[in-house]
Amino acid sequence: MNADCHGAPGADATLTDAPRIALVGAPNSGKTSVFNGLTGLRAKTGNYPGVTVSRFAGTVRTGRHRFVVEDLPGTYSLEPISPDEQITVDVLDGRLDGTDRPDALLVVADATTLRRSLGLVAQVLARGLPTCVVVTFTDELARRQGRLDLDSLARALGVPVLPVVGHRGLGMARLLEQLTSWRTWPSPAVAPPTEPGERDAWTESVLAYAGYRPPEHHRITRRVDAVLLHPVAGTAVFFAVMVLFFQTVFTLAAPLQDGVEAVFAWLSGQVDAHIRNPWMSGLLGDALIGGVGGVLVFIPQIVLLFLLLALLEGVGYLARAAFLMDRVMARFGLEGRAFVALLSSFACAIPGIMATRTLPSAKDRLATMMAAPLMTCSARLPVYVLLIGLLVDSSAGVGPFGAQGLIMFGLYILGAVSAMLAAWVFKKLGDRRGRPVPFFMELPPYRLPTPRAVLAAMWFSARAFLRKCSTIIVAASVVLWLLLNLPLHTDAQLRAAGVDTTDSVAVSAYIVDHSYAADVGRLVAPVFEPLGFDWRINVGVLSAQAARETFVATLGQVAAAEDPEQPARALSAMTYPDGPRAGERVFTAPTIAALLVYFVYALQCMATVAVLRRETGTWRWPAIAFTYLTVLAWLMAYLTRTVIVLAGG
Repeated sequence: MNADCHGAPGADATLTDAPRIALVGAPNSGKTSVFNGLTGLRAKTGNYPGVTVSRFAGTVRTGRHRFVVEDLPGTYSLEPISPDEQITVDVLDGRLDGTDRPDALLVVADATTLRRSLGLVAQVLARGLPTCVVVTFTDELARRQGRLDLDSLARALGVPVLPVVGHRGLGMARLLEQLTSWRTWPSPAVAPPTEPGERDAWTESVLAYAGYRPPEHHRITRRVDAVLLHPVAGTAVFFAVMVLFFQTVFTLAAPLQDGVEAVFAWLSGQVDAHIRNPWMSGLLGDALIGGVGGVLVFIPQIVLLFLLLALLEGVGYLARAAFLMDRVMARFGLEGRAFVALLSSFACAIPGIMATRTLPSAKDRLATMMAAPLMTCSARLPVYVLLIGLLVDSSAGVGPFGAQGLIMFGLYILGAVSAMLAAWVFKKLGDRRGRPVPFFMELPPYRLPTPRAVLAAMWFSARAFLRKCSTIIVAASVVLWLLLNLPLHTDAQLRAAGVDTTDSVAVSAYIVDHSYAADVGRLVAPVFEPLGFDWRINVGVLSAQAARETFVATLGQVAAAEDPEQPARALSAMTYPDGPRAGERVFTAPTIAALLVYFVYALQCMATVAVLRRETGTWRWPAIAFTYLTVLAWLMAYLTRTVIVLAGG
């Protein structure tokens, strides 16, 4: 198989002679695995013309034949209740401007839940397009003593039926061969009934003709779920898993982080040794290697975070966590679909905000979007790791748990609880009316995920982090380096100011303290002084408006400028240069705690603001989100610092 993928939209515009095959199926039916198997995991994404719902399309070549394969948003029914489901219906009916009706359809049906899947199959067949039914999870059906005669199912439906085990690639060759004859696919002699009651009777007759026997309940799954889904025991296990999760991120990543740090230190040393021009040396060594490298040293934590999330999702535990949290979220007026959106925000608020398209209520979508930035995204991880490392020694612990992991877990819980409270407030302000739409969620049996699927999920998320490092953080680091090194100072000016020009550390410290960056930091000092921040922290907070990770790059550059040989030591020993606190350490426990809490709440990501604007269609809600989160961040940081100071911290 040779799969060449083209970005959407526009993929079919450049391949007008290629038939367009749409994939239809319910969430968790294996539809995406089939799509990935056909397109080779290389399909690009875009948006449908005029709407913000994502579009996934790739071009598949097999022999002399070429097809555009499009993965439509998952839906349980063609009676839509959300924007995503509405898009699927509009595409199938040819009602979406700028998008042609598909030439043929692949309907993905889960063999383990075939009774429910056939309802969607009936609705699709009623559209009258050439259709092939792809039955997934047939291996699991057999393993759990279920039964299905695929040939009989094909005769009952009147369309081709093929088995595919997507994650193992089984059946893909036959499916590709079937695509080449899409024009001659048979169609039902009589279309399935459209009325719900008649459709149910049709479903039962098809199941009986196909000799379908549903799978037995997974005994191991049932026994484990008796504990993991218990309101008390399950919640306790959930919290224990999360604590171990974050402790693992700290413990396993530490030696890897040291290795990455050593690589960047070596690179910086090579720049100093071989580049004599001080400006070029500073730009490469301090701005790029020091700034960007200061963020990239946290790659082990980022990759490990995504790896563990992929494993928890692959084995089926995250679905159980969603079930447990759904009970909690119901107390805040949120339904289960909102949890999926908020859970997506742990990687990044942007996919979390975009995931609100699955919510049927416009007011629910808005409330969830306004709360999503409070969920602790991966961009906060480098900031948390840096500050927690300054606050708590890695050897400190509480019983079997490390103190660093417990603090990290506490910050994630604080963000999650704050997000739910914010959503509750916005729903109250929106005067929500009406009964909630029922929420259906699959609880898959526990499985060992394939290494390919886990690594693909991990790489997709880590790649997004690396892309940000290569664009936003590079640009921010270069601008910051210029602000830290301008205006220029002659040797005569330095000597007149009492600086020993033979002492490179003293010269660097003076230049930084009298730079444009220092001017900006001191300009906003009245705002942040109650939080214990000095001008250097202020500059980091301001630079983090582009992306939170740049806070780490900023402090790394400042520390490297003050002590090029030992930037980490310079950071922990940093003192106030002037004012009433002159000589006092900057990073005390109250200040670090205030900084951590500030980053829990502050909306410091312009990309998130832009996505809010796109999803809401107005600048009003992004402005409200930015304002309320900035004010809330300041107030909570001030409260945290005050409490710790009063407690004698």
